[in-house]
Amino acid sequence: MAHTAAAPDTVSLGKTGAQAEEAGPRHRWWILAVIGLAQLMVVLDATIVNIALPSAQADLGFSDGNRTWIVTAYSLAFGSLLLLGGRIADLFGRKPAFLVGVSGFAVASAVAGAATSFEMLVAGRALQGLFGALLAPAALSLLTTTFTDPRERAKAFGIFGAIAGSGAAVGLLLGGVLTEYMDWRWTLFVNLFIAAFAIVGGSLLLRRTARDRGSRLDIPGTVLVTTGLFSIVYGFSNAESHDWSSPLSWGFLAAGAVLLTAFTRWQTKAPHPLLPLRVLLDRDRGASFVAMLVSSAGMFGVFLFLTYYLQLSLGFSAVQTGLAFLPMVGALMLSATLSTSTLLPRIGPKIVVPLGMVLGAVGMVWLTGLGLDSTYAAHVLPPLLVTGLGIGLIMAPAMSVATSGVAAEDAGVASASVNTMQQIGGSIGTALLNTLAASAATSYLVGKNPTDKLTQAQAALESYSAAYWWSAGFFAAGALVTALLYRRGVPAVDADAAPTVHM
Repeated sequence: MAHTAAAPDTVSLGKTGAQAEEAGPRHRWWILAVIGLAQLMVVLDATIVNIALPSAQADLGFSDGNRTWIVTAYSLAFGSLLLLGGRIADLFGRKPAFLVGVSGFAVASAVAGAATSFEMLVAGRALQGLFGALLAPAALSLLTTTFTDPRERAKAFGIFGAIAGSGAAVGLLLGGVLTEYMDWRWTLFVNLFIAAFAIVGGSLLLRRTARDRGSRLDIPGTVLVTTGLFSIVYGFSNAESHDWSSPLSWGFLAAGAVLLTAFTRWQTKAPHPLLPLRVLLDRDRGASFVAMLVSSAGMFGVFLFLTYYLQLSLGFSAVQTGLAFLPMVGALMLSATLSTSTLLPRIGPKIVVPLGMVLGAVGMVWLTGLGLDSTYAAHVLPPLLVTGLGIGLIMAPAMSVATSGVAAEDAGVASASVNTMQQIGGSIGTALLNTLAASAATSYLVGKNPTDKLTQAQAALESYSAAYWWSAGFFAAGALVTALLYRRGVPAVDADAAPTVHM
């Protein structure tokens, strides 16, 4: 079976000799740079606006209750439309999907950055989520179909996984710098510069591929999964700001579960399924989806509550808080590249990913010992480094295995599934940990003077500690599940399942 039409550059390698062999890798690594920039932009926007929220609130005059919608509008649109975005990339081409996604994200960022009202800011953030849902799976599927040589794939996924895992921390730093030294609007305008490089690079380097004219979009499946994911994300978002007993919380969560069950059932008989079950039912791929879900939920114990601790308990500025996370980013990048280039090809994910989960759990437990008199170098930095090493061992290998061996026509929706697990995990982590932390603080204040500043500070520590313990529980559960699910040894690469398609 020839792949000449789909991959002209691959076929030409044999014809042009050393010159094409030299140009090929250089072309692919430039593509990785473009994809990495786009992915960084999407991941940054999950956290970069958080630090700017107080300034935006003071400028636009919206209430504390409405403040959460600046974050929720993005996550709702992004999380609920990811699978649709992935299938659009498969059906209409990954290059058009990528370029439209980047361009639309830039326009939405400009709208949000120029907002003159709360409603305009929320609309801009929702548009960011919509175009991000098209961009993110297109970027990951481009990576999957561009790097098919095992050695190159390992390096590429190590770099991409490091970007995906560290983007949230980089967002905190960049958000702090831009808010403190420029203006909160620049946390959104900065995307215009990143997008410009990605658009130019994508236009020059990416190649169009022939689309299957016989494929159709699964409309019933799209409606079911989009409304189902929307309900799940919205339910958890409401649980964070309201209560678990609120119908807006459990009602939407229950509706989401029913809709996703109906979606799964429909996929077994749909003529052109949105998410073919063959993508999900592979054991190693399923374990990777679980790893992304659990690690994303657990990571919020670091990024969210350690940010509170550094700023409110130790008195760090926004910039200092962002800088405090940089060593963790370095450790994460080191372990991400090492895990995919060295460990995964030799011992497989069954050891690597659970080991990362164990390190994540150890780091979280270590953080529970932080107090009001703790110092950064002696008490915060060591568990941060351990946690960073752990997350790198989880995310890069899980992304690589989740998209390995997928047929080219399913690469977009498989990539979207990875992003969906990451987004849903983040929503679950935010809602659960915030609720549990608030409950721990309330329990501590029982019988004490709630107006005493030292008591308030200690109550905050109790809330952070509860979040760390639960995050450790997430990672520990992830270690057990992934150790049981992953097959032994190095996953076999089926050359026929994923033909080489350099775009």
